[in-house]
Amino acid sequence: MIAILYIISLIIFSLLFIALYRRYYPVSGVPCIDIADKRIKDMVVLDLRDYNETTEPLIANSLHIPYAYLKRHFSIIPSKSVHIVANDAIEKNLGIRFLRRHGFNVQSYSIIHCPCRERGNEKWNTVKKSKTA
Repeated sequence: MIAILYIISLIIFSLLFIALYRRYYPVSGVPCIDIADKRIKDMVVLDLRDYNETTEPLIANSLHIPYAYLKRHFSIIPSKSVHIVANDAIEKNLGIRFLRRHGFNVQSYSIIHCPCRERGNEKWNTVKKSKTA
């Protein structure tokens, strides 16, 4: 009986660990690039922000598919290199992992409220400035 409870708790812990890993652990090998950088000119710019989160004007020449709708509409994304535009790190991580699973070549990302600063090997810059501070 104790062995069964141990196995069940191990399975639950493993599933929880996998879910937290996929959501919060940064994706390796994808650098943060400013949205105004010229390197993204030849890429498909995919805006994953939700419709009600885009208070700024939409990015010119980009596909706007919120992460919640990505599973339904990923087939309309051209099969070129992709640059992700996200509102936060969680949206970025989930979007990159989803697109990679479906065969897309995600080259870079931008987080809207976070200026990209590559310092050494740091490729995941998610420091957010508080709006109240």
